[in-house]
Amino acid sequence: MTRVLVVEDEPAIAESIAYSLRRDGYAVQIAGTVAAALRELSAVDLVILDLMLPDGSGFEVLGVARRTEAAPPVIVLSSRDSEADRVAALETGADDYVTKPFSPREIVARVRAVLRRAAKGSAQASNGAPPSVPLSADESTRRATVHNRQLDLTRVEFDLLACLLGAPGRVFTRAQLIDRVWGDGFAITDRTIDSHVKGLRKKVTEAGGDPGLIETVRGVGYRVSDRPSGSDEGDA
Repeated sequence: MTRVLVVEDEPAIAESIAYSLRRDGYAVQIAGTVAAALRELSAVDLVILDLMLPDGSGFEVLGVARRTEAAPPVIVLSSRDSEADRVAALETGADDYVTKPFSPREIVARVRAVLRRAAKGSAQASNGAPPSVPLSADESTRRATVHNRQLDLTRVEFDLLACLLGAPGRVFTRAQLIDRVWGDGFAITDRTIDSHVKGLRKKVTEAGGDPGLIETVRGVGYRVSDRPSGSDEGDA
C-alpha cells in the first residue's frame, strides 16, 4: 500500500486530506511539525507538505526529503500564490504546488498524477546516450552524471534529463515534455518546464558540464546537444 505523509498543522485540513486519501486506498500518516515530519520521511512514498509550520519552514523538510536516498515526491501546499513562491518551491525540489483553498478531491488527483509520473519517469530513463554526450541517466539506479560526476537532481529534473537523453539532438517541445514527464490531464505550465530545465542546467554547470549541453530552441523547446560541447540558442 502506498504510504503518504501529510505535513499540516491545521487539524481540520490534515484530517480532511487524510480521509480522502484513505478512501482512495492510501495509508496516511499526519505530522503537524517539522520535527515530526523529519522522523517519518524515510518510511513514506509521497509527502504532502505545508510550508508554514509552527516549529519552522516546510522548506527544511523539502530539503531533507531531496537528500534522502530514496527521495519521495513532494506536493507543496501553501496559501501563497505568487509566481516567485511557486518557482522557489519547484526549484528547491517540489514535484507539484497547490494553493489554498483546495478540494480534497484535487489533492487525491494530484497524488495519483505525481505517483504516475514517478513510475513513468523510471520507465523512460535512458543510459544509452552516444559517447559524444557527456551526460547520462541510469534508470536502474536513478543516477545521473556529467563527465562521470554525479548530479544531485530532483525527481522531475532526472525525468526531464532522461527524456531528453532518449534522443540526443532531437528537439522536445514543452508539450511533449509535459506529456512524457507528467502525463495526461496534469495542469503544468510552460513556466514550470522552464523552471525545472533552468535548475537542471544550473546543476550540470556546477558539476563542470557545459551549460550548452542542454540547449534551448527558441520558441519550440529543449534538446540535449549531440555534440561534445553545445551552445545555447537563446531563451525560448
